[in-house]
Amino acid sequence: MSGVFALCLLGIAVLMALAAAVWDVRTRTIPNALNAAIALLAIPFWWASGMKIWPDMAIQLGIGLVLFAMFTAAFAIGAMGGGDVKLIGALGLWLPLDAVMPLLIVMSIAGGVLTIVMLVRHKLAKHQHQLEIPYGVAIAIGAVWPIGEQFLNQFA
Repeated sequence: MSGVFALCLLGIAVLMALAAAVWDVRTRTIPNALNAAIALLAIPFWWASGMKIWPDMAIQLGIGLVLFAMFTAAFAIGAMGGGDVKLIGALGLWLPLDAVMPLLIVMSIAGGVLTIVMLVRHKLAKHQHQLEIPYGVAIAIGAVWPIGEQFLNQFA
């Protein structure tokens, strides 16, 4: 039964990541409450997945903290919003260590494509205001990719 519960929680995390992406597109912000919910729901997910406090849960907490710290530097130089940093840290709590590199690669590619599309759209519309990229979209794609790969990759 805990396996089904873990899958339900994982599905909820995916839906919340997608909600964060939509929210970011619409408002260029990601609500703190949504980021907090993603982070806090990781705890029952760990428990339902059968993780031990040491070292499994400690590793998951470390992954989230390292991702948060890495992208805090991007926030400090103005390259990323605070909601984006919190989102990647919260989603990092859900991913095993071997999924972090795919997260970062897919997120980077999706972010690059998103930036190009937004830049072209911005130039064609001849907007004068500064372009803001809803990077929560790229973060959500990057996180959902390795989660979905567990279920959709028949070669794994």
